[in-house]
Amino acid sequence: MSYQVIARKYRPQRFSDVVGQEHVTQTLSNAITSKRIAHAYLFCGPRGTGKTTVARIFAKCLNCTGGPKAEFDDSDPRCREIAEGRSLDVLEIDGASNRGIEEIRELRETVKYAPASSTYKIYIIDEVHMLTKEAFNALLKTLEEPPAHVKFMFATTEPEKVLPTILSRCQRFDLRRIPVALIVKHLGHIATQEKVKIDDAALYAIARGAEGGMRDAESALDQLISFCGENIVEADVLSMFGLTAQGQIRSVAEGILKGDASTVLHELEDLTRHGKDLGRLLSDLLSHFRNILIYQISKGDLKWLEIPESEGAVIGEQAKTVTTDALTRIMEILTDAEGRLRDAASKKIFLEVALLKAIQARNAVSVDTLLQQLQQLRGSGGGTGSGKATETGASPTPAPAKPKAAKELTRNKDTMEEPQSAGPSVAGVPSPAAAITVQPRVDAPAVAPVPPATAMPPAPGAAKIPAAQPPASPAPALSGEALLALWQKLCPMIGQASPFIRSYLTHAHPVSLGKTTFTIGFDPEFADQMSMVDIPKNHQLIQTKLQELGHPGLSVKLVQAVSPYPRPQPVAEEAAPAVSKPVAAKPANPAGGAQAGKEKPVPIVMNADDFKNDPLIKKALEIFKGQIVEIRTGTAT
Repeated sequence: MSYQVIARKYRPQRFSDVVGQEHVTQTLSNAITSKRIAHAYLFCGPRGTGKTTVARIFAKCLNCTGGPKAEFDDSDPRCREIAEGRSLDVLEIDGASNRGIEEIRELRETVKYAPASSTYKIYIIDEVHMLTKEAFNALLKTLEEPPAHVKFMFATTEPEKVLPTILSRCQRFDLRRIPVALIVKHLGHIATQEKVKIDDAALYAIARGAEGGMRDAESALDQLISFCGENIVEADVLSMFGLTAQGQIRSVAEGILKGDASTVLHELEDLTRHGKDLGRLLSDLLSHFRNILIYQISKGDLKWLEIPESEGAVIGEQAKTVTTDALTRIMEILTDAEGRLRDAASKKIFLEVALLKAIQARNAVSVDTLLQQLQQLRGSGGGTGSGKATETGASPTPAPAKPKAAKELTRNKDTMEEPQSAGPSVAGVPSPAAAITVQPRVDAPAVAPVPPATAMPPAPGAAKIPAAQPPASPAPALSGEALLALWQKLCPMIGQASPFIRSYLTHAHPVSLGKTTFTIGFDPEFADQMSMVDIPKNHQLIQTKLQELGHPGLSVKLVQAVSPYPRPQPVAEEAAPAVSKPVAAKPANPAGGAQAGKEKPVPIVMNADDFKNDPLIKKALEIFKGQIVEIRTGTAT
């Protein structure tokens, strides 16, 4: 008798033998018991998960002696005929080679005839998605209303290619990938039957390489028995299939989490030298980081992971060294690399760069997080330069500093000499100087910042001054000339931080300043500019400048209102005809006399279409993704 491969020798012969598909086998058993047998079934799923096997077992249940029944005798002649593929009433058709309309027409002619010796005439069509559209359409009517003695069973790995009209006429069953633990258990049983000694690490390596397909795992075991004989270890599995040892995967992952680029590149060089599949290595790394992420989310529940217990301990240790956000960034880098690896000219160099990017992503900080930290520093007074001494309750009295320490403190004179006036901030985000905290040097006494003018030096033996100061009381409300004077101080300060906002506030005016709200008005003709200013970051900038002027804790409100203040009048101009191009200014008087100071500004009049069609204007709009809102006329002096 010829040799029979393991995948055929240990093929399930009844529903109880099928591994990992209980949701399908139990449903079919219940349908037989309750006599609710449909006329068409569709079995979907990845390769090697048992689609055709389940269809054959179902056919045995229907056509066994005394059937239909879920449990049958393996020695039943009808069941043996079906198992050996020689039953006249169970026809298996390959959809890939019998995909045309002529084959389906022939099938339609044969369904009319009664079964030879069984209860039903059963057609099992494998890879049914390979049928042509015309063949599907020819099968529709027969599939919807077949004779009572006919049953159809379809199997496919790509159900999305089956016509919806076919799907709607079938009961669909989706077979899933078989878990690693179940594959390991089944392979261990087969190894025992074949009298082969194989260690657990080798079984897990085979199951990991099978990717949920039992037939792939059985074929790999069959090949390993031929290669190694009766004693199989993990190294044999790894060398035969180009897989990476789990210990090496853990080492690479550990290097990424610790930022150790030398270890990562050394391991990658070793794996490449031994001919490992780099695409599979990248996939295994992704799975490892996914396991760490799931471990963190599930709070250590290993039931979510298809790994041995020894591997769970390692994952638990690595999960303590990294945050969920960092894991997500690392997995994004590796996922992107996995999709692009197959197109890379040098896969090794590409993977080296990807792993280095993953190391950088480990310590990366998002822009949103950085802005939040800057906001917290600004809100907690981080820019006051109070230093570590104030936080611990130490006295802020300045201590004598060595010249070296003083030099360190004033190294950046513009930003550290006067922390209280660190300079303007952009769009409400504090400048870098506002977030500087001076730490004392080890070899010199700490240099404390200069206390505010209103603070009194502490008396000897007095209690320590707490770091947090009570909030300043709100400034009194302003109106009239005082409000206008405040506005005239506020606008230049805003202009230093953001000239963009200052240009829109040119046409605005102060309306009122109460205890909690500062109201800014826009004339009706400039009301369309309110939306350009009325955004949170601009509100934050105005609030910051108001606080610097002694008005803290105010909210900003923009309204449409007519200005009660007179507009600044332009310099009187002599009547002169408008010109279409800018007029060059006259040269200054060489003698520097009074005539040079009496030059009148010449109005600039530019055609709107010429302005919009200017190449520089077009380029600026393209770069900044902007649009022209308004064209104003200026003057040349």
